Amino acid sequence: MLTQKGEFSGGLHTNWKANVTAQGAYAAGEHVGIIASGSFLHTNGKRKVYDQDFGEVGAGYYTRFGADQSRILEVYAGAGYGKGKRTERTRAGEVTETVEARLEKYFAQVNYTKKDREEFEFLGRTWPFRYGAALRLSYMNTPELRLNGQRIPGEDNIFFEPVTYTRIGLVGPLKFQTMSGWNFGLKNRKYLTAGNSVFSLGLIINVGGDGRGD
Repeated sequence: MLTQKGEFSGGLHTNWKANVTAQGAYAAGEHVGIIASGSFLHTNGKRKVYDQDFGEVGAGYYTRFGADQSRILEVYAGAGYGKGKRTERTRAGEVTETVEARLEKYFAQVNYTKKDREEFEFLGRTWPFRYGAALRLSYMNTPELRLNGQRIPGEDNIFFEPVTYTRIGLVGPLKFQTMSGWNFGLKNRKYLTAGNSVFSLGLIINVGGDGRGD
């Protein structure tokens, strides 16, 4: 969430699949923002092993609006690149299938945040919070796709991701964030499919600007 030139927003999030995401945004101008993120998934289950590293970068426009300038609109576009590998095996550890891919993504997203803080009482103290929503449309393709080491035709897909988020103030500029929503794949694909539900927990911080970006 960016509101004025010089502001920085950073966050670290994870989900129940142990996918860790680091995000950052910087207001390079009065209405110009730059965003970047990196996500990392490395799991070693009994039947499936996942390894994926992916990074994104983008730029866009942000502004305040409304009678009291209490609402924030952000519009970004960008690209992402990475690689992924999925290994399936039997309970005895025998590998039955390996899928490896080089990934490319192009995206556009819109964020809406209500700037005015609301409050609730819990554990004897007052907790300020804000909420917002985001819509993202992405085109992803696999310029290189391998099945059991052999190259096969690549796949592409279009993903639509509506999410909502809530940010609860902890101390100073540090906040706790929950995010939930859905990820829909608009094409029927065998390997490049949507993850359906979206849920993550994390910490974010906003600093800089005129001090109202908390």
